[in-house]
This record gives sequence, C-alpha cells and structure tokens, in this order.
Amino acid sequence: MKYPLVCDLAAWGIPVAVTCRVLKIARQPYYQWLANPITEAEWEEAHRLNALIDAHRDDPEFGYRYLADEAEAAGYPMAHRTAWRLCRSQGVFSVISRRKKGKGTRPGPPVHDDLVQRQFSSVKSLNEVWLTDITEHHTGEGKLYLCAIKDACSWWIIGYSIDTRMKTSLAVHALNNAIANRRRTGAEVAGCIVHSDRGSQFRAKKFLRALEHHSLVGSMGRVGAAGDNAAMESFYSLLQNNVLDAQPWRTREQLRLRIVAWIERTYHRRRKQKGLGKLTPIAYEEKLLTQALTLAA
Repeated sequence: MKYPLVCDLAAWGIPVAVTCRVLKIARQPYYQWLANPITEAEWEEAHRLNALIDAHRDDPEFGYRYLADEAEAAGYPMAHRTAWRLCRSQGVFSVISRRKKGKGTRPGPPVHDDLVQRQFSSVKSLNEVWLTDITEHHTGEGKLYLCAIKDACSWWIIGYSIDTRMKTSLAVHALNNAIANRRRTGAEVAGCIVHSDRGSQFRAKKFLRALEHHSLVGSMGRVGAAGDNAAMESFYSLLQNNVLDAQPWRTREQLRLRIVAWIERTYHRRRKQKGLGKLTPIAYEEKLLTQALTLAA
C-alpha cells in the first residue's frame, strides 16, 4: 500500500530515497513493484473473482461452493476456501441463505479472549473445546429458544437447554447438562475451553461463575464474525433445514419434542458426518475411546 504513495511523491519531485527512508521501506522491493505493479497471483485472483461474479449473476441462489464449481467449469479452478474468501470480499452471497440484518444492536465487550481462532479441525481430543450458541424459532404460541453445547472433536451435542425465554439460565442449564453428561461417563472436564459469541447470556455473571465453579476456560469470538463459531453454526444450519423450517409449528411443546427427537435419534445416532470419517458423533466417540483403551493396555 505504500508503494503507490512513493510513486506519487516521486512524480511531485520528492526523491525515492527520501520517501523510502521516511516510510522505513527498502528501495529494491519498490523498484521491483514499479517494474511489475500487478503480480501473477493478483492477476489470477482477479480472473477467478470475475468467474465467480459471472456465475453468481447467472444463478444468484448459488452459494460459494456451487460458484466455485461453475468457475472451475469456466477454466478457473480454486479451493472452496478461496471461493469463500473472494465472495466475502466482494459481498457475493446466495440470495437464499443471506441472513437478514438485525436491529443494529451491538454486543457488549468480550469477557474472554478468542482461544480457538477458528482452529476447529485441529481439536483431536474429547472435552478439549466445547462450542455453544443460542438459536430461536417462532411457533403459534411464540418463540422457543435452544442453547446447545457441542464437543468440537466428536460433534456430539453433549448438553442443551430449551426454554420460552432467552435468559442467562438457558445457557447455564445447557452448561450444567453438558457437565453432568460427561461426568456420568467418568470424563474429566476441568480445563476445557467453552467457546461462544459475545451474547449477553455468555457474558453474564451467572454464566461466568458457572465456568469458574467447574474450572472451565471461557473463549469468545469477534463481533459480526460468524466464522469464529462456524462449527456451531453448521449444527444450527442442519437443525434449521431438518426441523425448524420443515413445517409450521403450532405449539412450543410440539417443536421442543421434535428438536429433542432429532438431536438424540437422528443427529447423534443416524446422521453420518463426512468430517468424522463418515461416522455418527456417537460412533466417533466410541472409536476414540476404544483407541485410548488400546493404547493404555
């Protein structure tokens, strides 16, 4: 970003050596940039972005994965992660999945650092990192709220709480449920990182005291960065498609029973996950425990 400034000042008669010395940059890289201002990587990225935008113009409902496939068919192959980055930089979103803007309220300051840094796939041990968030859905009787806690290693929803109000107790009950379920199997949870967004329920004193009481470590993502808790958002996306939006829900109790049945019967025991080697969360945990017992023997 400094090289164009050096070029402009040189056109105004200010020596390059003086500008580089003031800006504390080397002259040789500047002259290399001046000889070729646009690198081959930037040129290739521009063509990839154009291919993504063209595909989005033809099919606005496509997400970045489908756009990447269309760009590859046009002669510009790229990883899905690259497609996501380019689409995000230009505000290219699917017209179906793009979220509605909220009311403009801004979360409060974080009470924890981000200890996860989006490294969800690097979690290889149970009870090393737990992810949590809250979702809501309308029924004929009003809203119903769900707070779930997911083990980042096995993707098992180890604890959850459902209520008619989004209070701090919703998050505390989910945390206590997760701890009780883990301790029932003899697992040690002290030192586990509990990662969330900056919602007021996760910044409340009751929730912080619950973390401290059980020797858990809090972690929080940034404001407006859904990717900081993407692994938890992926679960809620499945829940949205398979349960919440599957039909209109007349009563809260009707929706509550369906959520519990889907989590316990379908998600935990029947839905095989590609990221788990095509195993269900329960089967994956059983595999890890078997391996641990084999090594211990």
